[in-house]
Amino acid sequence: MSALPKRSLLRDVSLPALMAGFITVLVGFASSAVIVFQAARAVGATQAQIASWMWALGLGMGITCIGLSLRYRVPVVTAWSTPGAAMLVVGAGAVGYSDAIGAFVLAAVLGMIAGFSGIFARVMRRVPMALAAGMLAGVLLRFGLEVFVSMQTQLGMALAMFVTWLVGRRLFPRYAVIATLLVGVAVAASQGLLHMETVRLELATPVFTWPTLSWSAVIGVALPLFVVTMASQNIPGVAVIRASGYDTPISPVIGWIGVANTLLAPFGAFGLNLAAITAAICMGREAHEDPARRYTAAVAAGGFYIVVGLFGATVAAVFAAFPRELVACVAGIALFGTIANSLSMALREEADREAALVTFLVTASGVSLAGIGSAFWGLVAGGICLLVLRPRTPAG
Repeated sequence: MSALPKRSLLRDVSLPALMAGFITVLVGFASSAVIVFQAARAVGATQAQIASWMWALGLGMGITCIGLSLRYRVPVVTAWSTPGAAMLVVGAGAVGYSDAIGAFVLAAVLGMIAGFSGIFARVMRRVPMALAAGMLAGVLLRFGLEVFVSMQTQLGMALAMFVTWLVGRRLFPRYAVIATLLVGVAVAASQGLLHMETVRLELATPVFTWPTLSWSAVIGVALPLFVVTMASQNIPGVAVIRASGYDTPISPVIGWIGVANTLLAPFGAFGLNLAAITAAICMGREAHEDPARRYTAAVAAGGFYIVVGLFGATVAAVFAAFPRELVACVAGIALFGTIANSLSMALREEADREAALVTFLVTASGVSLAGIGSAFWGLVAGGICLLVLRPRTPAG
């Protein structure tokens, strides 16, 4: 009995599936690892702790990809919460590192409960999608703006990266961000802006931090992180699975991702969730002609995630060696699509448009009150606007 899964996996795996898994990991890391790096720095992480973040995230994504894909024989691809990382950059500056770790644990536990209890969909219906999208767009706005702000100090590099992305979106959209990163590195190297002399291949050492909690961390980090991850990551992730024709049991999948996230949060796993964009790579024809065998691509992706996570110290050192403008441009360009989709969803329903706009503006302002970040206050302001502006249905 125990040997059957191994024989089945070996029979089903193929070179295209392995390549799809590799591309999934490459796209995921190249397009958003810089944002995770910025998030870790925003909450005061040291270089060793940043390496631990990469170790925990890589291990968490790898274990969940492999375990869940083998369990259900469908491609289950997980990822870190890129919008969650962006939210940390914008709104978690006033929270201490151990409080941030406590907030990660709490958000992960909430995700685990939401999954295993089956209330995931019902919980998300409590937060109007327009407000969640407006909050996400507000969180990500500064990243998009940084692409053009960077042109003030590094015009040649930032402009070259923007043009590369523009051409890439036209000719090779799947690899546009990777090409943008490579061009940025090439330009930075030619100008002597890279500091790679300290980079060496080394394994990451996990750094455990005992979680603590404060009200500002609960309200300003944990709850917005939970909402953003569920609304902007898990819901699209479920949509990709369903659109690809797979009838995956979502509640236990979300629950087990929450379990892995909870165990690894003290080491820096701030948010794990279902992938959406990268998941599509493992669920298409490029992975395998037979949909029943595409789960092997997700298993392969899990293996690559673990390898990259184990060398998290090297990953962290590489991004530390990049100039600030390069990191800002890659992060912003990688989030262009998410910003556009969030604004579109926020403003789609006319009845919710003004409330969503207020949510967006308050969140984007970066205002911090009582030590609580702008993402929470954006939701509060938008919720008040909805209560005031939505027409009431006459009773009876």
